[in-house]
Amino acid sequence: MRLVARLREDLETVRRRDPAARGRLETALVYSGLHAVWAHRVTSRLWRAEGAPRLLGARTLARVVSQLSRTLTGVEIHPGARLGRRLFIDHGMGVVIGETAVVGDDCTLFHGVTLGGKGRGGALGRRHPTLADGVMIGAGAAVLGGVTVGAGSIVGANAVVTRDVPPGSIAVGVPAVARPRD
Repeated sequence: MRLVARLREDLETVRRRDPAARGRLETALVYSGLHAVWAHRVTSRLWRAEGAPRLLGARTLARVVSQLSRTLTGVEIHPGARLGRRLFIDHGMGVVIGETAVVGDDCTLFHGVTLGGKGRGGALGRRHPTLADGVMIGAGAAVLGGVTVGAGSIVGANAVVTRDVPPGSIAVGVPAVARPRD
């Protein structure tokens, strides 16, 4: 998907999923989570640039732009993180997404969420979590290490996830315990 089309899709995602989002212009101007995702779309391309651009400091530029975005939005997303389509970061202040994190399509992150590392990395050098499609992470929650949160799962506010969460589960507590959503 082309970058401009992806940026439009990100804008429409906010408008569909946040009842407070009014018009396209207002949404485009005032949603810091959206701005952080947009900045990441650009820095990620720089980070993954092949050949000559890498030699010219594309990764350094990606890190500089991501830190500028962090300063402006309060959301820190490493350029190496992989974000799926239609990610919604609601009230994004304090969100941190680490370098090897993978976020699936249609995920929602609330303020203060950390997708952070634990140690130097586990299998395949994965230091950060993977969120499957349709995952929701509540405010203040931390998902740490190379764990996977299964599709359609919910992590409750302020939970600390250090083990895999099966698909269709809800994980709450410190440390988080997963159970079926039913």
